[in-house]
Amino acid sequence: MIFRRTAVLAVAASALCAADAFSPGGRSSPSREALPLRSAPPASAVTSASPAAVAPAASGLVPPVDPSDPAVIADMQSKFETFVYKTYGRYPITITSGKGCVLTGADGKEYLDFVAGIATCALGHGHAGLSAAVSSQIGRLHHVSNLYLIPEQAALAEWLVSNSVGDKAFFANSGAEANEGAIKLARRHASDRGITDPVIITAVDSFHGRTLAAVTATGQPKYHRGFTYGGKMVEGFEYVPYNDVQALEDLVKKIEKTPLRHRLQGRKRGVAAIMMEPLQGEGGIIPGTTAFFDAARSLCDATGALLVCDEVQAGMGRTGKLWGYENVGATPDVFTTAKALGGGVPIGAMVARGQAADVLGPGDHASTYGGNPLACAAALAVARAFSEDDLLTNINARGDQLAVARAFSE
Repeated sequence: MIFRRTAVLAVAASALCAADAFSPGGRSSPSREALPLRSAPPASAVTSASPAAVAPAASGLVPPVDPSDPAVIADMQSKFETFVYKTYGRYPITITSGKGCVLTGADGKEYLDFVAGIATCALGHGHAGLSAAVSSQIGRLHHVSNLYLIPEQAALAEWLVSNSVGDKAFFANSGAEANEGAIKLARRHASDRGITDPVIITAVDSFHGRTLAAVTATGQPKYHRGFTYGGKMVEGFEYVPYNDVQALEDLVKKIEKTPLRHRLQGRKRGVAAIMMEPLQGEGGIIPGTTAFFDAARSLCDATGALLVCDEVQAGMGRTGKLWGYENVGATPDVFTTAKALGGGVPIGAMVARGQAADVLGPGDHASTYGGNPLACAAALAVARAFSEDDLLTNINARGDQLAVARAFSE
């Protein structure tokens, strides 16, 4: 769709995007009455939270504090207690910088980073290539939405497809969103096969994300407490013990039989997907077995279901191969990735092959930020490092070192 320039400028102005719209003598200069903004908080509210708080600016808004200000850093614990939702159990450590595998706290103390931002910082901290890619991209074009062709997104999709079993990629902002996309794809694929009651099989002690469908797919009741409706999470998920071939076969057989009362209502039950991590993380660092994934592949082929591999943690080299499914000899129809894909910059992807790559069409699924130029530029820098610096060889060498150390300690 082509918009005339005047229309684009009008939309930009109405969205308050034109910087000179509010400047003295600017083209628009709307009156204060035209702006339904909240009144500025009283001065007491502004200054009581911390010694570094500042008074309202000329706009009437309270400007942000400088997070690098020593006074602000010294008051960090208080700020988190006052302003940040308490959904994390945080250590009382304020990290202010990092280089390679070393993090530095506000007190100057250094830490060897074994967490890597929870499996995201594949290139470490302050990586020259990643820093340059992000800096260059944000100075050129950081976001335009998926209404247009994005060169960085196309290049990243090509790299993912060229280095996997996939044919097409969809981009999101996180692993949970990538898994939500896979869940929707599996349900639509089942619907196209005439299944009205699609069931996705996941593993006990699995972890697939925190959004409602993804946390339902997560086979851990502790994450379900308080989020049910009538005692139920999102319907259409069943769980089997990880690596238990017999349990998987029995459950598939059960699901494929639609109860009579449902058949009389014109309903049909069936397996939409078997969704598994090639290596369980929260489940206890348990590698999948070839026998289990062979069975999953055969059952999907027999029923028309999709085999989905959640590579959010195991993917991008963490198992010594680029993708975890390579270790178990599986060929998934769909796999998801995130975390290390952006090297610490938020991005997720759902990659599909064959028929699964053609299930979703325009309007069926979307993401405002998914695959934007900035996130994809970061992921491309990570991709170049894997391709040109042979990171997988280094990963395996470090793994061998840890194995020797573990054997020595035992």
